[in-house]
Amino acid sequence: MVAVLEDPVRRRLYDYVARQPDGVSRSEAAQAVGIQRTLAAFHLDRLAEAGLVSVTFRRPAGRTGPGAGRPAKRYQRSMTEHQVSVPPRDYRRAAELLAEVVDITGAEPQLQRSARSRGAAAGRAARRDDPRQTEGELVVAALTGQGYEPYRDGADIRVRNCPFHVLADRYPPLICGMNLAMLEGLLEGAAAKALQARLDPRPGDCCVVVRDVGGGF
Repeated sequence: MVAVLEDPVRRRLYDYVARQPDGVSRSEAAQAVGIQRTLAAFHLDRLAEAGLVSVTFRRPAGRTGPGAGRPAKRYQRSMTEHQVSVPPRDYRRAAELLAEVVDITGAEPQLQRSARSRGAAAGRAARRDDPRQTEGELVVAALTGQGYEPYRDGADIRVRNCPFHVLADRYPPLICGMNLAMLEGLLEGAAAKALQARLDPRPGDCCVVVRDVGGGF
């Protein structure tokens, strides 16, 4: 699995596909990374074989009926989670057990305090790294460093990846509340006073959005 991404061209293609909200064609991917379509097709299919991207077939917008041609092959990041550990480790099971205990015992306030503290530390670190950035730039950098894959959506910063995706599926209120507390702490630590973190679930995205409420961009 890891070896599949060792090729630099393949890694660039994967990174491009992972950043797109919808599936991309071979031509779009090839143009984005500056290679020939046939080479892009080869690498994209290797990524699909490894389970890192999923494949769908779709006709171009506006084309229907018998004369519309064959549906085009499109690629998007697979939602399947992959973990590699040598020697074997089972951190997911430990995380699920801990989440279950927190859920059963009603320890959400303690979890959120810890998450807010961890987020604040990440925000302070981002501010120290480059204090010249705008609030929006600083928060995007901090979220990227935490694995959230942020992107701009008008006056919002949304995130494509929830680092706690598997747990969020099993314990939505618990993990979404933790996520919200962590991002609130991050904004506080980064002194991003013009931005607010709010719960705003959207299919395919994390449950938390960072909203510009005072010209932070």
